[in-house]
Amino acid sequence: MTQKRMGLAGAAVMVALVSGVVAFTLSGCTKKPVEVVIGVQVVPNGEALAKAKGWYEKELGAKVTFKQFDSGKDVNTALAAKGIDIGLVGTTPAAVGISKGIPYDVFWLHDVIGDAEALVVKNKAGITTIKDLVGKKVAVPVSSTAHFSLLNALKLSGVNPADVKILDLQPSDILAAWLRGDIDAAYVWHPTLGKLFAADGTALINSQQLAEKGIVTAEVGVVRRDFAEKHPDIVANYVRIQIKAHTLYKSDIKDTSETIAKAFAIEPAEALKQINGLVWVSAQDQLTDKYLGTSAKKGGLAQTLKSTADFLVEQKAIEAAPGLDAFQSAVNPKYIEAALK
Repeated sequence: MTQKRMGLAGAAVMVALVSGVVAFTLSGCTKKPVEVVIGVQVVPNGEALAKAKGWYEKELGAKVTFKQFDSGKDVNTALAAKGIDIGLVGTTPAAVGISKGIPYDVFWLHDVIGDAEALVVKNKAGITTIKDLVGKKVAVPVSSTAHFSLLNALKLSGVNPADVKILDLQPSDILAAWLRGDIDAAYVWHPTLGKLFAADGTALINSQQLAEKGIVTAEVGVVRRDFAEKHPDIVANYVRIQIKAHTLYKSDIKDTSETIAKAFAIEPAEALKQINGLVWVSAQDQLTDKYLGTSAKKGGLAQTLKSTADFLVEQKAIEAAPGLDAFQSAVNPKYIEAALK
């Protein structure tokens, strides 16, 4: 090609770029979004690790904006309003969101919750058993995994939730109420959980102990379905970033805990403790029957979400829950499958 022809070709490309004709993603069928808005929470898992490392901006292939939320209930609200594209929610708000028809897909399992969430009571409150909560003020973010765990803990001990003064408070409000002496107990997660322990708190039961009784809670990645359909490569890249974070976690826990500590403004030892309160699941394991399963055969996560929703209906926390097929449709492993190729 002559220099003159190369110049003409270059000019044509420039015109196409300006008009948006060739502003395509790697899939070659849709335009890249101007920005990806990700709803995050203060949870010491792979998403937080990747955020602290600055990987999203480098590897998603789009401008990234983060919005921080206190609970999955607020993330659901933002997703329903199209205020964010991707979010982190617990299995309880995910079950609520699907039941209420929020059009999103569950595409990643961030972690299975262990002792990172617990029911904490004040040492001076005289509460030594779940039954002692009758007539007491217990704070919890309603429609969260902690709320689900609290209701199950009460049920296992034969306590009617109506006999407990359950207050719907966000984590920061829980801490303030605790310090004022307005509540006797709270079911919540870190970093608020650690602050309650430091302020005369003792764990009565935690989510790891409940999981051993079959009451499993987890935190999942959800994406607005319309966004995912337009930008599947962005969602797959997000999964690749989570895989990268999991690899670092498995190979260098010191770096992982120090990075989380700096991001959360806590000591590395405390960060490590919080990290160990969660079970990080590899992408390969997520495609097994125990978790998301595959596109051809959905796994147990859909049933967990369905069972969670049914329990919330039984407890009158939500009005109704759809059939299992709705939850199976909402669990979408194809982005993990694409990321592993």
